[in-house]
Amino acid sequence: MKILLVGHGKMGRMVESLAKEYDCEVAGVIDDQSPAHGGGPDADRWKGVDVAVDFTTPDAVMTNAPVLAKRGIHLIIGTTGWSQHEKALRQIVADAGVGIVVAPNFSTGVVLFEAIAARAAQLFARHTDFGAFLHEAHHAAKKDAPSGTALSLKRAMEQSGFPRPIDVSSTRAGFIPGTHTIGFDGPAETITLSHAARDRTAFARGALTAARWVQGKRGWYTMKDVLGVQS
Repeated sequence: MKILLVGHGKMGRMVESLAKEYDCEVAGVIDDQSPAHGGGPDADRWKGVDVAVDFTTPDAVMTNAPVLAKRGIHLIIGTTGWSQHEKALRQIVADAGVGIVVAPNFSTGVVLFEAIAARAAQLFARHTDFGAFLHEAHHAAKKDAPSGTALSLKRAMEQSGFPRPIDVSSTRAGFIPGTHTIGFDGPAETITLSHAARDRTAFARGALTAARWVQGKRGWYTMKDVLGVQS
């Protein structure tokens, strides 16, 4: 399977280093800030590419993804912060007849953690003396705050029936790969659940798993679909 790396920063290079373990061949890189840059999304050299894996910036997603989709290339997008353009990209993907997996976090643990968070919120929903909070911490270079994962966790908790406000806070410092904590606080006790990434390989492995899974599929998917997690 041939994959195209859209973005050649830390995550792109991580995917590249693990690709062979997943029987993937890196066909090239789209990243004009990288010495490995092989041209834009319309370059002839991307003929025969099966899947593009995007870890870039919000603006770059809408520059590259529509062109690649129209060329029949499946998409894996781990970039966050571009949700205002989701409706437009959904239509482009549908018209192109390709498959796309969009996730704020490709870690298997995080996907399962979200399911646990939703169930916990459902259990606490009826106990009106308990409030809920969510805190996330990432490296100093991460641009969006709160993170896409935090927003996804909050949405899952709300959709599970938790009716009260969920306080969300963020930390940006150092080189933290990513930590997310949800909590429920009552008059005399606190319950917390937390997921911490030790390094970025969990995200890269999840993206490669999704790249293999999306082949032959059409439509819009998330990592819940890839892992068979029921909403």
